Amino acid sequence: MVVWTSAWLHGVVGADDVLDALRTWAEQHEVVANDHGTATALDLPGPEETPSGPAMLLAALRRAGAAEARLVLPVPGDVRGLGGGGPFTDAALRAGNAVVLQDIGVGVVPHPVAEGILRWTLFDLPAGPPPEYVPLGEAEHGLAGAMRDAAATLHALDVASNRPGARAEINALVRSAPRPPWPQGMPGRSLRVLQRAAEVAAILEVAMGDEPGGALSASAATARSEALRPLGDAVRRARCAAVDEAVRVLSDRAGQH
Repeated sequence: MVVWTSAWLHGVVGADDVLDALRTWAEQHEVVANDHGTATALDLPGPEETPSGPAMLLAALRRAGAAEARLVLPVPGDVRGLGGGGPFTDAALRAGNAVVLQDIGVGVVPHPVAEGILRWTLFDLPAGPPPEYVPLGEAEHGLAGAMRDAAATLHALDVASNRPGARAEINALVRSAPRPPWPQGMPGRSLRVLQRAAEVAAILEVAMGDEPGGALSASAATARSEALRPLGDAVRRARCAAVDEAVRVLSDRAGQH
């Protein structure tokens, strides 16, 4: 959503291209505002009204003068970029991801409401610093370093898992992830980092899985979680940096035409 919406706002793609791309995640998309003030300001349905479609969301962002979308992947203890507490922060934490449009003071959170239906709720964005910009090279280097550190720490703690079939589980998770289309001109480096982040996320999911027969003690499980937490942070930073870089490249190319 962040990459395609930003590309549309800069005239790189058409609205139909954005709507087609969104079908990777759900057959049907709904759009509502979280409160009546946001609904009135953006001319969108309020919380008790019939939702509109994503085309209305694009039109609302264009009318409001949005120029840049940012990806935020919050977790408990790290809500940077969400502008502080409130309904938007709560919803973004539940979803684990959000779109921040700092220039128009709007945050958008996706939430599945039924099989094949994804609802995008628009919130008033509380005042606060924008999401941190992390250079893509720095994020890529940090991901590789976090992998090495996690492996070394787990080995030192003697809680590294040698589960049979772990590699097959990881490969299956990577293969099962949605493969969204990207706008023409999407930078290859962003795609490479997103792919690597997906692979590391799959490793994390398998590494955090229960040991067969519950063989891992509670203290060892806690030690494992602590060792892997920086790796999860590195995955989130890499994903956000890759999306930021894609938005930057696509908008720069649009400005050259």
